[in-house]
Amino acid sequence: MTIPNLVNAFESIIGTAHVLVSDSDKAPFLVEWRDKFKGATPMVLRPGSTAEVAECVKLAAQHGLKVVPQGGNTGLVGGQIPNPDGSEIVLSLSRLNKIRHIDPEGYTMVVDAGITLQAIHDAAEKHDRLFPLTLASQGSCEIGGNIATNAGGTAVLSYGNTRDLVLGLEVVLANGEVWEGLRTLRKDNTGYDLKQIFIGSEGTLGIITGASLKLYPAPASVEVALVALDSPAKALSLFSLAKSHAGNMLTGFELMPQSGMQFVCEHMEQSRYPFEEQHPWYVLIEISAGTKDIDIASLTETIFTEAFEADLLRDGLLAQSKAQAADFWRLRHGLSEAQKFEGGSIKHDVSVPVAKVPEFLEEAIAAVKEAVPGCRPVPFGHMGDGNIHFNITQPKGADKAEYLAKWDDVNRVVHGIVASYNGSISAEHGIGILKRDLLAEVKSETEMNMMRSIKAALDPTNMFNPGRVL
Repeated sequence: MTIPNLVNAFESIIGTAHVLVSDSDKAPFLVEWRDKFKGATPMVLRPGSTAEVAECVKLAAQHGLKVVPQGGNTGLVGGQIPNPDGSEIVLSLSRLNKIRHIDPEGYTMVVDAGITLQAIHDAAEKHDRLFPLTLASQGSCEIGGNIATNAGGTAVLSYGNTRDLVLGLEVVLANGEVWEGLRTLRKDNTGYDLKQIFIGSEGTLGIITGASLKLYPAPASVEVALVALDSPAKALSLFSLAKSHAGNMLTGFELMPQSGMQFVCEHMEQSRYPFEEQHPWYVLIEISAGTKDIDIASLTETIFTEAFEADLLRDGLLAQSKAQAADFWRLRHGLSEAQKFEGGSIKHDVSVPVAKVPEFLEEAIAAVKEAVPGCRPVPFGHMGDGNIHFNITQPKGADKAEYLAKWDDVNRVVHGIVASYNGSISAEHGIGILKRDLLAEVKSETEMNMMRSIKAALDPTNMFNPGRVL
């Protein structure tokens, strides 16, 4: 069937308005927000229901089409962008954006895959509940993409990755069948836990169209502090101290360097430097209590007092209002975007054992400065779970294209150090295209064969996201 005839066939399923073929209509779906990946496609499909997704998949399968599922297009490894040769069609889930059911007493929510993470937060809050997954992109990222990439974020320390927040899934399979697995059970040992196969599969095994999610009590009180210190080693000691006092009430512990803080304050609106003096490193701390019986203000004061007595801190600020707490978090969430204004940035999403974070940072910072003299490392992230976004901004005045051409060489340097600490080259962003060829270097042949077997069983014609992950 020719492309015009295929367009007509898809239009008969989802309507003319939802099959995008003009260059201007397709453009937002074909580039990643960092401009690293750009693609082409004959059409973008925007089905409005699970049934329409299933019918689109059946038609694509009949004609041997390759399908790239796409959520909010906030991914960072290229998995959601079609190939530049125009051989793949994009299937956007954005019209599947409804909350199907909220059960406050059972602490569950059932949603469409295309609903934004922020909309889930807002809906939970109306029922005095919390969905803890928190990302800088939550206003535009969609839960289906969060699940497909097993997103992490700033609350992993207390609540776990996305994988830990999903009770059930609804998935369209490669033959167009719909697996209706939207259970809300906390305990179910009836065979394989099939949802886990699709969580983190990056759209290569099926298209997630719905999800059952865990909810938690909304925090009764929250304390947010921003502290300045000398080194990641002191940050690690501070983490141990805070964890010993707060336990699972320590819901955020984010490490930031002076370079990143400077970028945010110079380039991001509504951001200003909070201290009178500059300091080498900063940590944003959040402590949350589920009940008002717990005096977390006194708890936070105790942590501060002991930290100063142990000479861990240079300075510290405790948010005096929700607005000031939001200002502190804005500094952290602006780190990725602010780097764009400084030119090219070579990025790494890595993890090492928490106790090894200071050693890793010291070794990796020295190594990249030697490899690219004048470069500006901007390592930041979730120190409490060992996940560091080890980004390196180009030297001042350097040619951006020439600098980014060093991407693979710099990756080898950083990833080699990560491997020496038994870490991971992809802590939360996934593999996609960016790290596909690296996967076999960090996985055993047994692991690779197991993954290939799962792919072959669920998607035998390699229709979904071909060339991603594997």
